[in-house]
Amino acid sequence: MGTQEDERLLLENGPRQGKSNELYTGDGSVDFQGKPVLKQNSGNWRACLFILGTECCERLAYYGIAKNLVHYLTGKLHEGNVSAARNVTTWIGTCYLTPLVGAFLADAYWGRYRTIAVFSTIYFIGMCTLTLSASVLALNSAECVGAVCPSATPAKYAIFFSGLYLIALGTGGIKPCVSSFGADQFDDTDPRERVKKGSFFNWFYFSINIGALVSSTLIVVIQDNLGWALGFGIPAVFMGIAIASFFSGTPLYRFQKPGGSPLTRMCQVLVASFHKRKLKFPEDSSLLYETSNKNSAIEGSRKLEHTEEFKCLDKAAIVSDNETKHGNFSNPWRLCTITQVEELKILIRMFPIWATGIVFSAVYAQMSTVFVEQGEVMDRTIGSFTIPAASLSTFDVISVMFWVPIYDKVIVPVARKFTSKERGFTELQRMGIGLFISILSMVAAALVEIKRLQLAKELGLVDKDVAVPMSIFWQIPQYFLVGAAEVFTFVGRLEFFYDQSPDAMRSLCSALALVITSLGSYLSSLILTIVAAVTTAGGKTGWIPDNLNKGHLDCFFLLLAGVSILNLVVYVFCASKYKQKKVSSF
Repeated sequence: MGTQEDERLLLENGPRQGKSNELYTGDGSVDFQGKPVLKQNSGNWRACLFILGTECCERLAYYGIAKNLVHYLTGKLHEGNVSAARNVTTWIGTCYLTPLVGAFLADAYWGRYRTIAVFSTIYFIGMCTLTLSASVLALNSAECVGAVCPSATPAKYAIFFSGLYLIALGTGGIKPCVSSFGADQFDDTDPRERVKKGSFFNWFYFSINIGALVSSTLIVVIQDNLGWALGFGIPAVFMGIAIASFFSGTPLYRFQKPGGSPLTRMCQVLVASFHKRKLKFPEDSSLLYETSNKNSAIEGSRKLEHTEEFKCLDKAAIVSDNETKHGNFSNPWRLCTITQVEELKILIRMFPIWATGIVFSAVYAQMSTVFVEQGEVMDRTIGSFTIPAASLSTFDVISVMFWVPIYDKVIVPVARKFTSKERGFTELQRMGIGLFISILSMVAAALVEIKRLQLAKELGLVDKDVAVPMSIFWQIPQYFLVGAAEVFTFVGRLEFFYDQSPDAMRSLCSALALVITSLGSYLSSLILTIVAAVTTAGGKTGWIPDNLNKGHLDCFFLLLAGVSILNLVVYVFCASKYKQKKVSSF
């Protein structure tokens, strides 16, 4: 995918500065012992196969828990619909918040390999703990008597949620590091390996979807029909296989040394600019401090051109008379380079685009919660077989696997003829299209629910907590639209944060992109809480009662569609004002 185009660009533009040595890598990578690494004995696809295997098995383990978790909470722990949905979205949000911890440790101290190794072990312990909570008979909740379902025991809750949040912590060290670690296996100074690196990300994304597809079908069916001990145990086994796959490739891996904390550099800019807040700006911006040679003072980063925005931060790069007099330019807490200042400016400019992604992630979170609850009160039978409601998310994965090649092979070439842009659309345009499609997904879900409630009323099922005879396959369009929106927004977001982030902050920006998903889950939890409080005021049934036949889930979906429309308007405004990163050519 894209290989011929990459080769054409290499022929036109030539290799990057710094000719790669024929025997050793030229990007500073080392072997496990810290020695210069030979190309022929390391990295490349031979190493990436282990990393792709790790990612596929880890994603299978994660989605094997996440896809059907709301059903476990309502069916086994006897939680209500709102409480179960809130717990799931809070946990998923935490899974996407902890990558900040992993990214910091990888960039500043441990490097990506050690971070993955430590946190994957924590992950596996969490999976085993979760399996234990479902396996020990003494911890099982009492069976329901009629409509009365006793709550789970405190011990069951403690062990279950301990395992769940150990998984959340473990995934924080894997998510921001594993894709970058895979890309590290290709020498960026070698034109041939640079082409292969572009292909790696395609296969990496494909491996994620394989894991998600297996968990959405096979694992969910096992959980619903053969029990949760086996349903949690199989993902735990696959997490063990993921760890074994990762460590098996150690002799072949190429390692990048940690280059220092980006958080520290940002703090240095803030401290230095505050300390020099009373100094006057030089008339010529070229007098601001920057290293005299062509290399940036920040390891692994190209120099950035000075911009006129956020000039208060430029004071960190003003050379004071005292510094000039003594020739002391070595204290980064008092004097920063233009490139270091521009790093922080870039993050500030990216913030509005980053923030508008939160609402989309809230919409995406509905697949694991309210979509499942809606599916459980629809007809899920085919003959004698009962379809697990959570397994409908398979159509999201199928949608993703359908739209990726369509986008790459059809949409981009057609769009390129009209826009004359290399990728057909800019990253910002691509994300905007995805936001629009997400609105359509919520409208589709609302229309299905309107029809379902109408049928429940006609058949006299409003006061009965039973499934309505309307096929669950009516949910396919809403899942398919979410998958299409995901291809445009999520992949566009990855491209945007990679291309626009400073060279030495890409791990941090990868983590920030994941935090969007976290905050989206938290926003979904907040919206659910507010909706439940407002709509049940005065003893009313509410929009999302335990008996959804009495509720108005359609209103909830339309509310999300309305919020998404407002978010799209804000996004279009912010995207129109965004200024691209400029790399210095000297």
